[in-house]
Amino acid sequence: MDQQTLAAYDRDAAAFARDWHEQPAPTDLHDIVKRFFVAGGATADIGCGSGREVAWLNVNGFPAKGFDASDGLLSEARRRYPQLEFAHAELPALGGVATDAFDNVLCETVIMHLDRALVPPSVRRMLEIVKPGGVFYLSWRVTEGDDQRDKHERLYAAFEPSLVRSELTAATILLDEERISASSGKKVARIVVRKAA
Repeated sequence: MDQQTLAAYDRDAAAFARDWHEQPAPTDLHDIVKRFFVAGGATADIGCGSGREVAWLNVNGFPAKGFDASDGLLSEARRRYPQLEFAHAELPALGGVATDAFDNVLCETVIMHLDRALVPPSVRRMLEIVKPGGVFYLSWRVTEGDDQRDKHERLYAAFEPSLVRSELTAATILLDEERISASSGKKVARIVVRKAA
């Protein structure tokens, strides 16, 4: 994780959580999950932030655990959803997360906060934690041109989708698109794949 980005999330965790929970529900994401994820399957949310999607997943039949690199955001998640499970884990290593552990893995708009060089090993590692035959959803905010930082100093790395796709060649692509997010209003790229059985 980019250290300035991580520091911003730790420093302003409560404000970020409030903003995310006040945004419109990401109905487009929810539709994709319902369409492709293994129903009833153990699910990981990598970069779960303040836990909004972990809560939705659990309510909608996808028993989920959230992982994040920000201890500040994890505190917000645990405060909002004390009955749910959250743990510290950072990309690309995801230390403590077993290989072939989850039927479904969700990573919503996280990898653009990584240095470009860490994107391929992060994608590779997330696919590793998916069980054979399971589903991996990955999205990122699209940044045109050069890397950018927002007013909070969060990194938005610019990279070609081929950087991600090259790590997914052994999986079957179920969805590959760019859209405007229903929640954030930003342009995002989305890929859903099924891991080889």
